[in-house]
Amino acid sequence: MQGRLTDSLYGLGWAGVKKLPEPAAQALGRRIADEAWRRRGKGVTRLESNLARVVPGASATQLRRLSHAGMRSYMRYWMESFRLPSYSEQQLIRSVSVEGLHHLTGGLAAGRGVVLALPHLANWDLAGAWAVTATRTRFTTVAERLKPESLYDRFVAYRESLGMEVLPHGGATAFGTLARRLRAGGLVCLVADRDLSATGIEVTFFGEAARMPAGPALLAQQTGALLLPVTLWYDEVSPAMNARVHAPVPVPQVEGRRERVAAMTQTVADTFAAGIAAHPADWHMLQRFWSADLEPAGRAGT
Repeated sequence: MQGRLTDSLYGLGWAGVKKLPEPAAQALGRRIADEAWRRRGKGVTRLESNLARVVPGASATQLRRLSHAGMRSYMRYWMESFRLPSYSEQQLIRSVSVEGLHHLTGGLAAGRGVVLALPHLANWDLAGAWAVTATRTRFTTVAERLKPESLYDRFVAYRESLGMEVLPHGGATAFGTLARRLRAGGLVCLVADRDLSATGIEVTFFGEAARMPAGPALLAQQTGALLLPVTLWYDEVSPAMNARVHAPVPVPQVEGRRERVAAMTQTVADTFAAGIAAHPADWHMLQRFWSADLEPAGRAGT
């Protein structure tokens, strides 16, 4: 019953919020965020715990203010996402301001294939929809299987409506499909700061051990595709979301495939960390993340 209720609430969001004028949707998002923050549920307290690593030395008052801003940023993500299917092409293009776009367009023009790796910063769905529209290139991604199945199907249908090819997360089948798309010169976009598998790479992230997916680096290494980290953020100056496409992550000249993948994944982690440190309120990490916070089974990658 809880699963059906959750699915129904998401359905209501997509059906109802997209009909609201943008100012009304923004105001609704802020009200929901403020109420969730005042209730101080597990997501809010976990967000503050994560932000304590990102902003070392912050006082309890500073962390509470930052988590408040973080919840407002998180609900902005949801309000935008619920409205995305109703955006016109011109509205979508105006919604994102991009730096370093030449890294992406140059890689696609060369036919090498491109892997875009993003953290849970600002609105990765909006960034993906913008990329499809701006480059006229459909991309492939993966989605975590959600419960109930109807909710997972709803998310897949939503992302496919934005021009994305969505594969279920996990297993050799998804990896093989991604590799084929890249060898054909295609585009793959992966949210890559939280490991959901048993094959994650241990990295140093804000001075502590964490695990991140090996997939982006492994795909780039095996297919010859460019691996481009992307960071996103909101600001108070412009209503548009900001994005930066960073320079390609090089394949290091070291022996051993796993060693090369580990070095590339650490470079991605360092790029993510710089983007998160600059805009900590826009990192929507309301789950346990660092290895020290995970249960023993989670640390073992099961």
